[in-house]
Amino acid sequence: MISKLLRLFKISICVVLIAQFAGCGTLFYPERRGQRGGRIDAGVAVLDGVGLLLFLIPGIVAFAVDFGTGTIYLPGGDKRSNGFRSSLDQPKVVRFDPKHCTNATIERIVRRETGLDIKIGQAGMKITRLGGTDDVRMNLAKGDVK
Repeated sequence: MISKLLRLFKISICVVLIAQFAGCGTLFYPERRGQRGGRIDAGVAVLDGVGLLLFLIPGIVAFAVDFGTGTIYLPGGDKRSNGFRSSLDQPKVVRFDPKHCTNATIERIVRRETGLDIKIGQAGMKITRLGGTDDVRMNLAKGDVK
């Protein structure tokens, strides 16, 4: 009888620990990494809190990892976050006159529309000429545009 209870206790501890580690926002929402603020996802916070109540150290680690990576925040909460990825299905079309456009004009348009301060030609930037919104989707699907 005691061996069965001990075995059941061990199995339940393993199940709870696995659920806690799977409840971490970093595992559920890896696409949210890099966000720097916004509204907190209640589901992720509750799962991290359960870990905090049941097992102090894993709960603290889960909260630290989720806040550190930004995965505890809902997407789109901050313009500087990587929340723009959630709106790739419906890209925003910004019309301008390409004949009278300079790099400074493009930088101003990007700043106005996204809140991001960029410099054309900065390290890690790839510039691609696109013919329309379908080209955006196609290049994103291929991984050419980041």
